[in-house]
Amino acid sequence: MEKTAIHLQINGASYDVRCEPRKLLSDVLREDCRLTGTHVGCEHGVCGACTVHVDGRPVRACLTYAVQVDDVPITTIESIAVGGQLSVLQQALHECHGLQCGFCTPGIVMTFEAYLREYAKPTEAQVRDVLSGNLCRCTGYQSIVRAVMLAAQRLRAEAVDV
Repeated sequence: MEKTAIHLQINGASYDVRCEPRKLLSDVLREDCRLTGTHVGCEHGVCGACTVHVDGRPVRACLTYAVQVDDVPITTIESIAVGGQLSVLQQALHECHGLQCGFCTPGIVMTFEAYLREYAKPTEAQVRDVLSGNLCRCTGYQSIVRAVMLAAQRLRAEAVDV
């Protein structure tokens, strides 16, 4: 199959890639751009490990063809901690022991970074509902829920201080 030239805007950097039209965004990120923080689990969009932001919205990179995001801003887990400083959510996950092996963590972080931008005061039930789109085989989810609730509380406090 003939390769197509695409221009990707990832984490504020530009990448010019030639790939087959059927190549998945998850594979382009990992193989062509060497951004390996986006994990590939189920390859069916069920586990959420491959979640990235495309134009600010969470998207499953394993269900998205790279050619679909030609010249569209993409954010991956690599850009969430700025200057070595964890995001509020990442810090809360650390403090609440909301990760163990870490395989699912990038997808969970990307899911909730987007969610908490839109919903500043989620209920525990809402967090659990959103979390149902991410599979974790280690933690039992309670620590993740606690971390998201803590992050939401801290983000609200930061917004008041501004």
